[in-house]
Amino acid sequence: MQHIFYSGDNLDGLRLLAERGIQADLVYIDPPFATNNEFLIDDHRANTVSASGRPAYSDTLRGSDYLDALSKRLSAIRGVMSPTGSIYVHIDVKMEHHVRLLMDNVFGPENFRNAITRIKCNPKNFDRYSYGNIKDTILFYSVSPSHLTWNPQREPLSDDEVARLYPHTDSAGRRYTTTPLHAPGVTENGPTGQPWRGMDPPPGRHWRYAPARLDELETAGLIAWSGTGNPRKIR
Repeated sequence: MQHIFYSGDNLDGLRLLAERGIQADLVYIDPPFATNNEFLIDDHRANTVSASGRPAYSDTLRGSDYLDALSKRLSAIRGVMSPTGSIYVHIDVKMEHHVRLLMDNVFGPENFRNAITRIKCNPKNFDRYSYGNIKDTILFYSVSPSHLTWNPQREPLSDDEVARLYPHTDSAGRRYTTTPLHAPGVTENGPTGQPWRGMDPPPGRHWRYAPARLDELETAGLIAWSGTGNPRKIR
């Protein structure tokens, strides 16, 4: 079933989804922020703290009551999400750390993906002994740490960006750059700490790949050698 619109307590709506066996692959919620305010709506403005208008919603739950109500709804949401689902929770800086702990408890800390910073277009910077209140946070979690629907949004590079980021050209005319084949840290036991082609990784570092993989990269023509004999991976 598609295009369900439910007006009312979202716990009841989530129970309806569960009863019908409907799963969500993507969830976005913008819950109240525990502001202890009544938000009003009129013909010109919506969801605002003002002296006129009719009630839009109440945001008067505070402390443990607020967290308990949100925890119940996060658990209900988790119950109707697909195995590859993701959830985005929009919250302000005052409640962000509390809500992240709830998300860790419901979805697991291993399923935290990112915290997205949303810069406000109209920050309310009142006089106070602190920095400007200019951002909210969107917490991004998944159901699984490795199996999730993920559609990265990409834009083509400009010619100037291509020239700057990929400054070299191979014999076929393809542009490329190079990256180090070693990384910080010493591997005392394991192949990445062993010599490759008679060469040790630099002091305090280890190879990014085992010697067998380095051989594969070299055979595939994906290693560039500097004038001083330093190998780098071709990208």
